[in-house]
Amino acid sequence: MNTSTGVNDMGNSRHNWDPPGKDCGLCGCRTCEIFLILVNTGDKKFSDCPFYYKQPETADGIEQEALFPKKDVLGKDYDFILHPLPGEISARKIVLPFRSDQVDKMKISPGDIVLGRPMGAGCPIPHVLKVIEADPVTGLLYTWVVGPKYSRGKKVKDVVAYHMIGFEGIARNIKREPQFGKRHTFLPGFCMMSINHTGLVNMVLTKKAGLHVRIENIIIIN
Repeated sequence: MNTSTGVNDMGNSRHNWDPPGKDCGLCGCRTCEIFLILVNTGDKKFSDCPFYYKQPETADGIEQEALFPKKDVLGKDYDFILHPLPGEISARKIVLPFRSDQVDKMKISPGDIVLGRPMGAGCPIPHVLKVIEADPVTGLLYTWVVGPKYSRGKKVKDVVAYHMIGFEGIARNIKREPQFGKRHTFLPGFCMMSINHTGLVNMVLTKKAGLHVRIENIIIIN
Protein backbone atom coordinates (compact mmCIF):
# COMPACT_ATOMS: atom_id res chain seq x y z
CA MET A 1 0.00 0.00 0.00
CA ASN A 2 1.35 3.43 -0.88
CA THR A 3 -0.81 6.44 -0.10
CA SER A 4 -0.70 10.19 0.19
CA THR A 5 -0.78 10.09 4.00
CA GLY A 6 2.56 8.35 4.10
CA VAL A 7 1.10 5.00 5.15
CA ASN A 8 3.09 2.18 3.57
CA ASP A 9 3.12 -1.58 4.13
CA MET A 10 0.52 -1.78 6.91
CA GLY A 11 1.19 1.43 8.70
CA ASN A 12 4.83 2.49 8.39
CA SER A 13 3.90 6.13 8.48
CA ARG A 14 5.27 9.45 9.57
CA HIS A 15 2.87 9.19 12.53
CA ASN A 16 5.52 6.91 14.06
CA TRP A 17 2.93 4.25 14.87
CA ASP A 18 1.81 0.94 13.40
CA PRO A 19 -1.53 -0.79 13.99
CA PRO A 20 -1.03 -4.03 15.92
CA GLY A 21 -2.16 -6.22 13.01
CA LYS A 22 -4.53 -8.22 15.24
CA ASP A 23 -7.62 -7.59 13.05
CA CYS A 24 -9.63 -7.37 16.28
CA GLY A 25 -12.48 -5.33 14.76
CA LEU A 26 -12.67 -2.96 17.75
CA CYS A 27 -12.19 0.05 15.44
CA GLY A 28 -15.23 -1.01 13.41
CA CYS A 29 -13.17 -2.47 10.56
CA ARG A 30 -12.70 -6.13 9.73
CA THR A 31 -8.92 -5.85 9.32
CA CYS A 32 -6.11 -3.42 10.11
CA GLU A 33 -5.50 -3.05 6.37
CA ILE A 34 -9.07 -1.83 5.80
CA PHE A 35 -8.66 0.50 8.77
CA LEU A 36 -5.57 2.09 7.18
CA ILE A 37 -7.40 2.54 3.88
CA LEU A 38 -10.19 4.39 5.71
CA VAL A 39 -7.62 6.51 7.56
CA ASN A 40 -6.22 7.49 4.17
CA THR A 41 -9.67 8.47 2.86
CA GLY A 42 -10.45 10.46 6.00
CA ASP A 43 -13.24 8.15 7.14
CA LYS A 44 -11.23 6.95 10.14
CA LYS A 45 -8.61 8.48 12.46
CA PHE A 46 -5.65 6.67 14.02
CA SER A 47 -7.23 7.35 17.41
CA ASP A 48 -10.21 5.15 16.40
CA CYS A 49 -7.93 2.16 17.04
CA PRO A 50 -8.04 1.26 20.77
CA PHE A 51 -4.34 0.36 20.60
CA TYR A 52 -3.28 3.74 19.19
CA TYR A 53 -0.59 5.74 20.92
CA LYS A 54 2.18 8.11 19.88
CA GLN A 55 5.68 7.52 21.17
CA PRO A 56 9.22 8.55 20.32
CA GLU A 57 11.93 6.09 19.35
CA THR A 58 15.62 5.78 19.97
CA ALA A 59 18.05 5.71 17.07
CA ASP A 60 17.97 1.90 16.96
CA GLY A 61 14.18 1.81 16.65
CA ILE A 62 13.30 0.56 20.13
CA GLU A 63 10.22 2.39 21.34
CA GLN A 64 10.88 4.01 24.71
CA GLU A 65 7.71 5.68 25.95
CA ALA A 66 4.00 5.08 25.62
CA LEU A 67 0.75 6.61 26.76
CA PHE A 68 -1.00 3.91 28.76
CA PRO A 69 -4.77 3.54 29.10
CA LYS A 70 -6.42 3.92 32.50
CA LYS A 71 -7.91 0.44 32.03
CA ASP A 72 -6.87 -2.54 29.95
CA VAL A 73 -8.40 -3.38 26.56
CA LEU A 74 -11.25 -5.26 28.27
CA GLY A 75 -12.05 -2.30 30.52
CA LYS A 76 -10.48 -3.88 33.61
CA ASP A 77 -8.40 -2.05 36.23
CA TYR A 78 -4.79 -3.06 36.87
CA ASP A 79 -2.83 -2.56 40.08
CA PHE A 80 0.23 -1.04 38.38
CA ILE A 81 2.21 -0.79 35.14
CA LEU A 82 5.64 -2.41 35.04
CA HIS A 83 8.20 -0.01 33.55
CA PRO A 84 11.86 -0.63 32.63
CA LEU A 85 14.63 -0.61 35.21
CA PRO A 86 16.74 2.58 34.98
CA GLY A 87 18.73 2.70 31.74
CA GLU A 88 16.98 -0.35 30.24
CA ILE A 89 14.67 -0.54 27.24
CA SER A 90 11.70 -2.44 28.68
CA ALA A 91 10.71 -4.39 31.75
CA ARG A 92 12.73 -7.60 32.01
CA LYS A 93 10.94 -10.76 30.98
CA ILE A 94 12.20 -14.15 32.15
CA VAL A 95 11.28 -17.07 29.89
CA LEU A 96 12.06 -20.78 29.61
CA PRO A 97 11.85 -22.46 26.18
CA PHE A 98 9.75 -25.64 26.19
CA ARG A 99 13.00 -27.48 25.47
CA SER A 100 15.62 -25.84 27.66
CA ASP A 101 18.42 -27.59 25.74
CA GLN A 102 17.58 -25.33 22.79
CA VAL A 103 19.48 -22.52 24.50
CA ASP A 104 22.67 -24.56 24.13
CA LYS A 105 21.81 -26.13 20.74
CA MET A 106 20.83 -22.81 19.17
CA LYS A 107 23.79 -21.07 20.84
CA ILE A 108 21.55 -18.36 22.27
CA SER A 109 23.66 -15.66 23.89
CA PRO A 110 23.33 -12.04 25.10
CA GLY A 111 22.33 -9.68 22.31
CA ASP A 112 20.48 -12.35 20.29
CA ILE A 113 16.91 -11.75 19.11
CA VAL A 114 14.55 -14.57 20.07
CA LEU A 115 11.00 -15.21 18.85
CA GLY A 116 8.40 -17.36 20.58
CA ARG A 117 4.89 -17.51 22.00
CA PRO A 118 4.22 -17.69 25.75
CA MET A 119 2.03 -20.79 25.65
CA GLY A 120 0.19 -21.77 28.81
CA ALA A 121 -0.19 -18.21 30.11
CA GLY A 122 -3.02 -17.47 27.67
CA CYS A 123 -1.30 -14.96 25.35
CA PRO A 124 -1.98 -15.58 21.63
CA ILE A 125 0.82 -13.34 20.32
CA PRO A 126 4.44 -14.39 19.57
CA HIS A 127 6.91 -12.03 21.25
CA VAL A 128 10.20 -10.67 19.97
CA LEU A 129 12.77 -10.57 22.76
CA LYS A 130 16.35 -9.32 23.06
CA VAL A 131 18.46 -11.58 25.27
CA ILE A 132 20.21 -10.03 28.28
CA GLU A 133 21.44 -13.31 29.76
CA ALA A 134 21.17 -16.97 28.74
CA ASP A 135 21.67 -19.53 31.50
CA PRO A 136 23.21 -22.69 29.99
CA VAL A 137 22.30 -24.80 33.05
CA THR A 138 18.59 -24.00 33.49
CA GLY A 139 17.86 -22.74 29.98
CA LEU A 140 16.34 -19.55 31.43
CA LEU A 141 16.49 -16.48 29.19
CA TYR A 142 16.50 -13.03 30.76
CA THR A 143 15.21 -10.68 28.08
CA TRP A 144 13.75 -7.34 27.09
CA VAL A 145 10.61 -7.19 24.95
CA VAL A 146 11.58 -5.23 21.84
CA GLY A 147 8.73 -5.99 19.41
CA PRO A 148 8.54 -7.04 15.74
CA LYS A 149 9.51 -3.65 14.33
CA TYR A 150 12.92 -3.81 16.02
CA SER A 151 13.67 -7.26 14.60
CA ARG A 152 13.11 -6.40 10.93
CA GLY A 153 16.22 -7.17 8.93
CA LYS A 154 17.91 -8.88 11.88
CA LYS A 155 18.67 -12.55 12.47
CA VAL A 156 16.02 -14.09 14.71
CA LYS A 157 16.28 -17.37 16.63
CA ASP A 158 12.82 -18.95 16.80
CA VAL A 159 12.24 -21.09 19.92
CA VAL A 160 8.55 -21.43 18.86
CA ALA A 161 7.12 -21.64 22.41
CA TYR A 162 8.21 -20.88 25.95
CA HIS A 163 7.01 -20.79 29.55
CA MET A 164 6.55 -17.23 30.85
CA ILE A 165 8.43 -17.42 34.15
CA GLY A 166 8.35 -13.83 35.36
CA PHE A 167 8.82 -10.09 34.94
CA GLU A 168 11.05 -7.57 36.68
CA GLY A 169 10.90 -3.79 36.55
CA ILE A 170 9.75 -0.58 38.24
CA ALA A 171 6.10 -0.38 39.33
CA ARG A 172 4.51 2.93 38.30
CA ASN A 173 1.01 4.24 37.61
CA ILE A 174 0.19 2.49 40.88
CA LYS A 175 -3.43 1.98 41.89
CA ARG A 176 -2.68 -0.78 44.44
CA GLU A 177 0.86 -0.92 45.78
CA PRO A 178 2.62 -4.23 45.10
CA GLN A 179 3.09 -6.32 48.24
CA PHE A 180 5.45 -9.22 48.78
CA GLY A 181 3.70 -12.59 48.69
CA LYS A 182 0.48 -11.29 47.14
CA ARG A 183 -0.97 -11.82 43.67
CA HIS A 184 -1.45 -8.62 41.68
CA THR A 185 -2.82 -7.57 38.33
CA PHE A 186 -0.36 -5.57 36.26
CA LEU A 187 0.28 -4.36 32.74
CA PRO A 188 3.75 -4.99 31.25
CA GLY A 189 4.72 -1.65 29.76
CA PHE A 190 5.24 -3.04 26.26
CA CYS A 191 2.24 -5.38 26.10
CA MET A 192 0.90 -5.22 22.52
CA MET A 193 -2.54 -6.30 23.70
CA SER A 194 -2.78 -3.85 26.64
CA ILE A 195 -4.31 -6.66 28.68
CA ASN A 196 -4.06 -7.45 32.38
CA HIS A 197 -1.53 -10.01 33.56
CA THR A 198 -1.59 -11.51 37.04
CA GLY A 199 1.38 -12.74 39.01
CA LEU A 200 2.78 -13.40 42.46
CA VAL A 201 5.08 -10.65 43.74
CA ASN A 202 8.18 -12.29 45.22
CA MET A 203 10.46 -9.24 45.50
CA VAL A 204 9.81 -5.59 46.36
CA LEU A 205 12.74 -3.19 46.78
CA THR A 206 12.46 0.54 47.39
CA LYS A 207 14.84 2.30 45.00
CA LYS A 208 15.33 5.91 43.91
CA ALA A 209 13.54 5.08 40.65
CA GLY A 210 10.55 3.64 42.52
CA LEU A 211 9.44 0.18 43.62
CA HIS A 212 11.65 -2.46 41.99
CA VAL A 213 9.51 -5.61 41.78
CA ARG A 214 9.81 -9.15 40.46
CA ILE A 215 6.64 -11.07 39.60
CA GLU A 216 6.37 -14.78 38.86
CA ASN A 217 3.62 -17.40 38.22
CA ILE A 218 2.26 -15.29 35.36
CA ILE A 219 -1.28 -15.81 34.05
CA ILE A 220 -3.40 -13.67 31.75
CA ILE A 221 -6.86 -13.58 33.30
CA ASN A 222 -9.72 -11.15 33.79
